[in-house]
Amino acid sequence: MAVDLAQKAQNFTNRGRQALESGRYELAVDMLMEAVSAAPDILETRKLLRAAQIANFRKNGKVGFGAKMGYLLARNKIMGLVKKGQGAEAMAEAEKLLCQNPLDADNIEAAVKAAEAAGKTDHAAISIEAAYECSNKDPALLERVATYYQMAKNWEKARDAYRKLSEIKPGDQRIMQLLKNTEAQATMNAGWEQTAGKKGGFQALIANKEQAKKLDQANKAVITGDDADALIAEKLQQIEKEPKNMNARRALARLYIQNKRYYEAVECLQAAIEAAGAMDPELDRMLSQATVQYYDQQIELLRQNGQEDEAVQMEADKNQFVFDDLASRVERYPNDLHLRYLLGVQYYTYEYYDEALEHLQLAQKSPKDRLWALYYLAMCFLKKDQTDMAVMQLETARDAIPMMDDLKKKVVYQLGLCAESQGDLEKAYQYYKDVYSTDVGFEDLSERMLAVSQAIKAQKQG
Repeated sequence: MAVDLAQKAQNFTNRGRQALESGRYELAVDMLMEAVSAAPDILETRKLLRAAQIANFRKNGKVGFGAKMGYLLARNKIMGLVKKGQGAEAMAEAEKLLCQNPLDADNIEAAVKAAEAAGKTDHAAISIEAAYECSNKDPALLERVATYYQMAKNWEKARDAYRKLSEIKPGDQRIMQLLKNTEAQATMNAGWEQTAGKKGGFQALIANKEQAKKLDQANKAVITGDDADALIAEKLQQIEKEPKNMNARRALARLYIQNKRYYEAVECLQAAIEAAGAMDPELDRMLSQATVQYYDQQIELLRQNGQEDEAVQMEADKNQFVFDDLASRVERYPNDLHLRYLLGVQYYTYEYYDEALEHLQLAQKSPKDRLWALYYLAMCFLKKDQTDMAVMQLETARDAIPMMDDLKKKVVYQLGLCAESQGDLEKAYQYYKDVYSTDVGFEDLSERMLAVSQAIKAQKQG
């Protein structure tokens, strides 16, 4: 079934692309809507659909009072689905709305919220790109565009968006400060590009040599020794003057981590979270990583001192921390699908398969973790003796991985094991052969292929 859907999506995508390129925009929209319906996770297909929707609307679209009322009703339906947590359904309705008018700021906002509710931030970004074309009269959406570009470190586009926003709100000091910040970042990037490879080139961009020295220090990949001590002292002074400056606190924590001063990093991040007074996923993530690094550092020291029993106990404490921390963060950020994936793997590791399934099924919605989530879902089903369900997940993962990479080897190998357990030796042998052709040393593949080959011969002789 998964193969049929993938092929169907590909066929519609090809036809939609051809129609778009030949200027038959309405047909392109119809074909690409079918493709997205069959395979909603394919980012490239949705990009093509958005291009077709915009081209078709610009050629044929009309906006009257009746159309606007229709948009409003559709948006209300989408937001109702979002509130119910039905992100995939909301995305499907949003695409229908964008077929009517993909350049309406409120329609785009509804599509973004639907994609976010479904955990598809990459798909939300596609709608943001479309918003950039039409949002210069909508300050709320334009600021959202700028924020997205800042998060993506696309400083030039963020700067352009804030410039448009400053024209709409000329007296807004907050917007002016954000514009200055992004202009500085954009200029810095341009400076690095222009002076790349030139000795002292970046220094020449800065008149103040002391400032140049600080920037050189701050932009080193790893800052150690006297440079680190100087920057740490500077950040501590800055935090004392500006206790709510989270950027300074993050920078200080990174300096501690780079210099393996993990205990101080943990203290710094705990203080930052307290000072922030609100949930901050980035600070939470940094604190989790720094704490694990501190545990690892102490475990290594214990082993170096010959304290193996204490090291084993601390390793157990670290594992307990990782599990508890992930569970706590999932509770705080229930829509973070990457955390769901990590917690699902933890539950699988400790043999809580039903709990693992719950989180991994949600993690499938994350483009980043989808394939590994499918693999672990299959492993959970195998542990529960639900081989048919496992095979469905494995086949879906296999079909989505183009190259025989490490994950695909695991997936195809498990398909071989499933086929072998079900008595289909010919099929099992073919799966093993596919992996063997790429990696002869994978797992126990050589021995297993020999055993299966001999069993097949025995069957034929018997």
